Amino acid sequence: MLKRLTDYSLRWSPNRRVVVIGIGLACLLALAAATAFLTGRDDHPGTSASDPVPSPAHSSTAPTGQPSSWSGPVAGPPKISDPVQFAKAAAKMLWSYDTLTTSQAQHLTGMRAWMTKEDEYGDWASVAAQIPDPVLWSRMVDQEQHATATIAEGHYPAAFKQALAEDPAAITKAYIYAVTVTGKQMITWAKGGSGAEDRSVTLAVQCRPSTDCSLVAIAPRVAP
Repeated sequence: MLKRLTDYSLRWSPNRRVVVIGIGLACLLALAAATAFLTGRDDHPGTSASDPVPSPAHSSTAPTGQPSSWSGPVAGPPKISDPVQFAKAAAKMLWSYDTLTTSQAQHLTGMRAWMTKEDEYGDWASVAAQIPDPVLWSRMVDQEQHATATIAEGHYPAAFKQALAEDPAAITKAYIYAVTVTGKQMITWAKGGSGAEDRSVTLAVQCRPSTDCSLVAIAPRVAP
């Protein structure tokens, strides 16, 4: 299993691969397998959250709170110990913004609050890359661009579930879960312009025992 997961991990970016190999944790390799398994983007919902999934080892009844409604500044991370629920909240945060009330730097600062405090696991670059650079953001400001999001569902990718089933103890190394979330982003801009787009993302979230979940990374591809 370890060799197969390592082969999959080689498809990460070089910096991420160094982190994965350096820490040598099977759970992170399972995450790499889940995110690199896909060879192309898949926007279909796939397995629903109600299907059999690996349960967090530390939570029998997970809270289901969500961030407050979007009102400009980046919503703060909810106090949730369930990986799927946290990933759904994180995806909603990633797909929501208001260029008229929040600068690009302020938005990044708000996003940073969602990240794991364990630097050896966190891949901030993959998360920050979801936001336009300052030049593009300024053009979005000129267009009074604003986005909100609705979440359809979240689930553990098939490759992640398979890897975890083969080695259930792997998750206890760092408690990192891969979760794929689908939803819709609604965008409005000056002079009544608007549009909507279906969105999908695979996130890595960390949910240690007796600790609220946090964001670890965004996968380079969506895992079904």
